[in-house]
Parts: sequence; structure tokens; C-alpha cells
Amino acid sequence: MQGRLDFSHERDLTIDELIKRVEGYYPDADFAILRKAHAFAEKAHRGQKRSSGEDYIIHPINVAGTLIKLHMDIDTIIAGFLHDVVEDCDITPEEIDREFGKEVAQIVVGLTKISKIKFKTKEESQAENFRKMVVAMAKDLRVIIVKLSDRMHNMRTLQYVSDEKQKKIAQETLDIYVPLASRLGINSVKAELEDLCLRFSKPDIYYRLAEKVAMKKSERETYIRDTVEIIQDKLIEYSLKADVKGRSKHFYSIYKKMSSQGVDFDQIQDMLAFRVIVSNITECYKALGIVHSSFTPIPGRFKDYIAIPKVNNYQSLHTTVIGPMAERIEIQIRTHEMDDVAETGVAAHWRYKEGFVSGTKKLDWIQELLEFNQSVQNNSEFMDVVKNDLDIGGVFIFTPKGDVRELRYGATPLDFAYAIHTDVGHRCVGSKVNGKMVPLKHTLKSGDTVEILTSKNQSPSKDWLNIVKSSRAKSKIKQWLLKVERDRYQEIGKEVLEKALKLVGTSLKAILKNNELSAAFDEFHCTSEDELYFNIGSGKLTTKSVIDTIPTLKHIDKDEKKISEIDQYSESLSKTARRKSGRDNAVVVDGMSDVMVRMGRCCNPIPGDPIIGYVTRGRGITVHTASCTRVDAGELARTIFVEWNPDFSFKHPVNVRVITHDKPGILSQISKSINNTGVNIRSALAKSLPDRKGSFVFEVEVNDYSELLKTISMIEAIEEVISVTRV
Repeated sequence: MQGRLDFSHERDLTIDELIKRVEGYYPDADFAILRKAHAFAEKAHRGQKRSSGEDYIIHPINVAGTLIKLHMDIDTIIAGFLHDVVEDCDITPEEIDREFGKEVAQIVVGLTKISKIKFKTKEESQAENFRKMVVAMAKDLRVIIVKLSDRMHNMRTLQYVSDEKQKKIAQETLDIYVPLASRLGINSVKAELEDLCLRFSKPDIYYRLAEKVAMKKSERETYIRDTVEIIQDKLIEYSLKADVKGRSKHFYSIYKKMSSQGVDFDQIQDMLAFRVIVSNITECYKALGIVHSSFTPIPGRFKDYIAIPKVNNYQSLHTTVIGPMAERIEIQIRTHEMDDVAETGVAAHWRYKEGFVSGTKKLDWIQELLEFNQSVQNNSEFMDVVKNDLDIGGVFIFTPKGDVRELRYGATPLDFAYAIHTDVGHRCVGSKVNGKMVPLKHTLKSGDTVEILTSKNQSPSKDWLNIVKSSRAKSKIKQWLLKVERDRYQEIGKEVLEKALKLVGTSLKAILKNNELSAAFDEFHCTSEDELYFNIGSGKLTTKSVIDTIPTLKHIDKDEKKISEIDQYSESLSKTARRKSGRDNAVVVDGMSDVMVRMGRCCNPIPGDPIIGYVTRGRGITVHTASCTRVDAGELARTIFVEWNPDFSFKHPVNVRVITHDKPGILSQISKSINNTGVNIRSALAKSLPDRKGSFVFEVEVNDYSELLKTISMIEAIEEVISVTRV
């Protein structure tokens, strides 16, 4: 078991001391190669100084020292010594490969910044460097562990740079490297970086906290010592042997509590955390029972991360109880292995599960980052994805089969759908939480069981981007929408090019058969027909410019005016494709205006009718009037909130039955009356009834319910009309 790791800057650290520390956990290591790496780095950095005035070599030595504290393998420690030599010392990757092997070279290259490319801004440069590192991480996770160790030592010596630079580096560390440490489960590094970020980004708060914590140090140490003894005595009473430790929570954790609760330092409760470390999982739950029978547990403050581990493999039982002197204290209960994993994360996980591995182990979230890197063009958008998605932990959600997914706080059923599978997200039409239908924008809570309802007719909506919280879901939705837009532009481009070619006496089929578009490909740097069509459809190219590249058409007379009209037509189609489709949808579903719905044929709802939406399995969302009695019983349990779209301005068909006295010319009279209201008649059916009566069914098009009522009133005013009903 490792205690709380100390990552302090060590000015006098030597290679002999480092080797001694490695011997403690890896006695059979190749110490000669470590000495060689140290000597190589020392020679490469000779004459270089840090901002503190120290010899530069002290930095790679401390980085290697941090990696040793994390019990990393020899290749990773060597990479720690050498992590800056390619960038700062004109050493080539080939030289590192030759001297220390391919894996070390791969890690070092993954850490080397892109220094030869000139970027417009510092932020763009940082984003591009991070994107490069993501690719390297996907190949070897040890790249980021070395980077975290590098950042740790830089943060430890940040006082030697300007205040402006301190704040900038601290914020970047908090946005990127703290969440990375969290996702890797290296909590000792995470906590240390958080405190250092607070120290340099908000020094007034940090030093005020440090002063207040120091004032009560002796009182707190006495309380911790006494409470540890009480817990140990209780465990011994039940014949349970355990290591018990106590500590104050770190500064950043206290600061977050103060900020989120809006209270001062003196009002913060459960500032002390105690750790009970036992031999196996059975003893964890036994210890929990002893703690709960000895102290009053606080309801709602128990979490079982053993049964349901965090996404970074963290396992522990957490409970908050009323301790001695009525103080709230947090108690964590775990095994020795769990404690090691909690402090050193993936490094410990590798040691316990796989030994010293080659570093090829890949985690799902890194693969997702790699996907984002490939699909997102904009650097700032990529960094937003990273900042949003790294620190994912928050709520644990169950599938109907009992599987668990961990999502960020504020996640919705739509996030859950995309967490299961991209296709499930794309086809999502509704969701049940704990057996009840809820809107897709419903906020999920830990312990919820979520069932996703899908339809093959559903596809992502632009409005979904305002609902989902995870960058994975946003990225997948954007990809879909971009593909739909691209496909539409390709259709437009192909259509207008075909029209233009007909004007010059040929066809697209003939041009393709003779391979005459190849000149256009060369001229406009297109790699395929679809790319050419897209460029025409999106307005990047005109049909005239494309036709002018076709060899057989260069010297024939062209009707320039008509070709110009086709290009104008193309531009018009492009603008229509860009226009928001929500205006063309009569019904807003769950606040989303561009979700496809179908109207119930049994009741034909029109604007103004009270309506209810039902998620119909396999067919999407069906809208009925609130009074409709012909709704399927299976649909009743799957209602979804719908309302009329005020921006919708299209006509709605509705059937009206008219019963009249049978009289010549009555059909013409009714038709004239309807037309006088400005309402269009789509169809009319007439038949004679017994007792000299007539029955007519008119399908009319109205804007809304009020226009229907006006039409019905006009018909009822006819003397021969007996009744008018909507059907």
C-alpha cells in the first residue's frame, strides 16, 4: 500500500537515489540503462538553465522521480529523463531508438511539441500540440503519464515565471491535465495539481485557506489521532484487522465546497477524511457495518464504488457519519490493492492485472478522443470537446438489463442513448425512466433505469444539440447533420450540372462515359464526382466554370444567359437547403421543432386542437387530438409532450361531413360557401340517404382550428343544411 504521495521539487535528487527508489518496487530492473539515460540527458541539456536559475537537468530528474513514485516501468522512467531532448537539444528520434529502443522513442516523440509549424495564436498551437498527443496516447498510454509528471514538476516550480504566465498555465492545467489525471485514476496527481492550480490562479484564496487550516492544525491532528484510535478499537472489537488513516481534505476540495455551497471556511462540514484499509472485499462490507453501527450515518451520503466502480477503475466504499464531538467525517473503506489503484491509477492497474506491459493497452475514452480528433476540423472545437468530456464522472445509470453507464452530471436520456450506441442515439424517439415516459431533455439521477425507445424512421434533429450534454453525443449528431447537408448539396450539384449539360447538347451520362470530368477534377482539386457535385451544390463552383473545363465543350457556342440562370437556380436550391427545417413542421415535440411526426388518421388534428403525442414502436411519434378515443392501448403508456409550432404556416387537411335536405344544386351551394371563406376543397364525396336527405364529405385545407370553425359556420348558415360535423 502506498501512502499519500509527495511530489515536492527535489533540488538535490541524484541518480543513485532514484535507483534506490526503483529497487524498492522493482529489484530486478536494468539499473545500467537508467544510468545511461541519465547521463544521456545530462549531456544533451548541458549548459541549459531553467527560469529558477538551476541547471536544466534537475527538471528531467524530477520528472523521472515522479514516475518512480507512481511505480512506472523502466521504459517510462527513461522517457522521463529524455522527454525534452528531441525538442530542445537537436537529438533525433532515430538516435533515441538506437540507444534506448523503439518504445522509449515512441513515447518521447509523442511528447515532442509541433515546433516547426507557425500558428496564428498561442491557443491554436496548444490545441494542435494536444491533438498530436492524443494520437500518441492512443498508441501508448504512457505518453500521458510522462506528460502529467512533466506538468507536475513545472507546476511545482511555477513561481519563477511571470504572474500572467502562472495564471495561464494554471488554467490550462485545470482544464486539461487535472481531468486527464482523474480519468486515468491517478488521484494523488489530480489532488496535487488542483492545489497548485489554486495557488497560482487564485493566490489570495489559497493563502487565506492555508492560514485558516494552519491555525487549527494542532487541534485537527489531535482529533484525527483520537478518531483513528476509536475506529481501530471498534474494528478490533469485531476481530477485524485494518490500517486506519486520517487526513484533512486538500485545499482545492475545500475551495470547491465553499464555492458550491456559498459558505465560508468555518461553515464547511466533513473536512476530514478517514481511510480504512482491509485485506479483501468481504472485510470492506464488514467494516462498513461496524462503522455504521458505531456512528450515525448521514442518509444519502453512502456510495458503493466497489459494486459499481468509477469509469477510471476506482473502487471504494464511501460513507459520511457523525463522528466524535458531533463532527461530520467521511470514511472510505477499501482493500490494499484498491488503495494503490486510487493513488496511482492505471499504473497500479497494470501492475496488478498485467505486470509491466508494453503500453499498448487502450481505454475507450482515449479512442473516443481519437475519433473526435479525426472528425472535428476546428482546433477550438476539439479543445471544447476535451474540456467537456474528460471529467465525465457524475451519475450512474442502469439499462433495463442491469448494465451500468457512468454519465456526466446533467446528462439526459439522449446522452444515455448515444452512450449505448451511435445508432441507438440516432433512432431515439422517446425514453422511459424508471418505467415512466419522460422528455428527452429530462435530467437523469444516479440509480435511474432508462429504456430508450427507437424508430427506424427517426433521425437526429438540430434541436438535439441543445439537449445533449456530452461531447460524444454532440459530435455524433453534428456528423449526421453534416452528412445529410453534404448529401443534399451533392444532389443539387448533380441536378444542376445535368440541366446545364443538356443546354449544350450533351448529358452527364455521356460526359462520365468518356471520362471528361477528369479535367474538372484536376482544375478544381476534386478527388471524386461526389466532391465536384458538392462544390457545385454548395455554391463553391458554378456550372459554367465546370463546363469550361470539359475538352469537347470548350469550343462550342453556349447559351451563357441560360447557363447563368441555372447557376442562379442552384444558388436558390442551396439557400433552401441551409434554411432551418423547423418552420416546415406543424408540431414541436419536447421543445424540438424539427422532429418528424405523423398525424393520427383517426382524428386528423389541426392547429388549435388540444393534442397529445404517442411514441409508436417502430413508427416514431404519432400526434392525436386529446379527445381521440381510437388510440392504441399500448401507446397510452408512451405519451410525449407535443405542441403546435407557431411558425408553421402550411395548410392542414381535415374532413367535414354535411347532412342536408336533398335538393338540386345543394352541392354547388355548399362548395361556393366554402370557397367564399378562402378555403380550398381537396375532394368531395356525395351520396343520397333515405328520407330524401343528402350526405357530403368534404376534405378541406385550413390553417388552423379557428378557420375550420369559420368554415363550418358558413356551411351551417345554408338553409337546407341539417348538421355539420368534423370527421
